Amino acid sequence: MLEVEAKFRDADFTALEDKLVRWHAHAEPPREDEDHYFNAPDRDFAATDEAFRIRRIGSANFVTYKGPKRDKETKTRTEIETPLAEGDKPANDFMEILKHLGYRPTAVVRKTRRVYRLNRGGFALEVCLDEVEGLGRFAELEIQANESQFDAAKKVLLEAAATLGLTETERRSYLEMVLTAQGKK
Repeated sequence: MLEVEAKFRDADFTALEDKLVRWHAHAEPPREDEDHYFNAPDRDFAATDEAFRIRRIGSANFVTYKGPKRDKETKTRTEIETPLAEGDKPANDFMEILKHLGYRPTAVVRKTRRVYRLNRGGFALEVCLDEVEGLGRFAELEIQANESQFDAAKKVLLEAAATLGLTETERRSYLEMVLTAQGKK
């Protein structure tokens, strides 16, 4: 499955929320995300433009692989995500397994996220308003699409962003920005 995504910096959350309400978007309660990133023992994910993480949302845990970005306008990439059992112990145990297999902890990205869901142009569109620890405010627009739907999904996503007034694109991942801020990139 492709994650067709675009990120925008310095997002005006109040203006975006007003527009999303007018679009009848469904708002989910705010949540706290904690993403633990790892680098592989056999290659450098920064060099290959891949990402591998354990995401913690409350007691929920997910393992996610993201492939290299595919185009210059968006952050579209292959994304494979699978849940782990809930709770601290399964997340911590899985991170220990990764370390024993040679995976190295890279960084932890923490954010408060508010998710809005709606249908636009025949696609399920997710708009995330993120307050990222140490980085600031961002808006992410995302559509999950099959390979054959890429062009249509990208068009819908970019049109939605323009209509929402989002112009300050950010191609770097939160991980890249955190590593840069820490002087590690």
